[in-house]
Amino acid sequence: MLIAEEAFRRNRDELEARGVIFCDVATGLSEKGEMVGPYLARLMSQADNSTSAGSFMYIPPGVEVENPIQANPQNKAERMSQFDRTLILADEGSKIHLIEGCSAPVYTSNSKRSSIVEIVVKPGAHVSHTTIQNWSSNVSNTETKRAFVEAEGQIQWIDANIGSRQTKTAPAVWLTGPKATSESFSVTYAGPGQHQDTGATIVHEASETSSKIVSKSISTGGGRSTYRPTVRVVDGAVSCKSRAQCDALVLDDKSTYEAFPETEIGTSAAQVRHDETVSAIAADHVFYLMSRGLSYDQATGMLINGFIEPVARKLPMEYAVELSRLVELQMEGSVG
Repeated sequence: MLIAEEAFRRNRDELEARGVIFCDVATGLSEKGEMVGPYLARLMSQADNSTSAGSFMYIPPGVEVENPIQANPQNKAERMSQFDRTLILADEGSKIHLIEGCSAPVYTSNSKRSSIVEIVVKPGAHVSHTTIQNWSSNVSNTETKRAFVEAEGQIQWIDANIGSRQTKTAPAVWLTGPKATSESFSVTYAGPGQHQDTGATIVHEASETSSKIVSKSISTGGGRSTYRPTVRVVDGAVSCKSRAQCDALVLDDKSTYEAFPETEIGTSAAQVRHDETVSAIAADHVFYLMSRGLSYDQATGMLINGFIEPVARKLPMEYAVELSRLVELQMEGSVG
């Protein structure tokens, strides 16, 4: 099933009455070629990823879709490779939030999932894209996400990567218009046998653009977390601001966290900051909470939920609760 197709179907009449279009790319090219054609593969070339089939969503000028469009991509077959592609065009002054909850049952053989998301944010539009993936531990997951943001437009990526054997994802944004903004928030959990390789790339091509990167990673049981934040400010783009905050919890000596920050600044008229912290759960914090009547697991769970809270609060309440539950389930027996 195409990304968000089922969610869109339940609200089709209301959304279509407001001019929102959702269809597969083939239909979009045949019926809306003048609209789809200029943007298809604008962000993603065949060299980046050869997957071309998928879905197309268009939000007309000034239309705000109040409730998030929710989807649940699932890999339900053993030894199955899943490929999906989504192209979103948010026209001037529009607003939309797409949420994907990705999961798969556990099989004895390995599976692969590859996803592409391309987003075009026109002037003054606002797009939020959230992915909460809890693939089973035999799934290899690759996500390629890119966006162009025009003048005063806003893009927000929220990624929670809990499952899979290996995940590789790094949303990339080109801020092409003045006062365009980008926010990238991520939470990763790497447990036994897992490698979460994530990041974010922001390219400031226009003046007065701003970006924010917030990463929270947890490694335990020999898990490996890798984060790759990249910020580029091109020559001639002035008064740009960027802030990256990458925090990691490494809970035992078998687990690892690696960061590979990259910064390229082509002008002196920019403010770029990168902060990095790596720590374990503080024993005195656990002791304090236990002295107030909490069990060891309750105390560590509370501290970990506090650690991921800056990202969780960006989610709708039910998704924030689900994220906390997923992390707690993964953490059972992992600390102490």
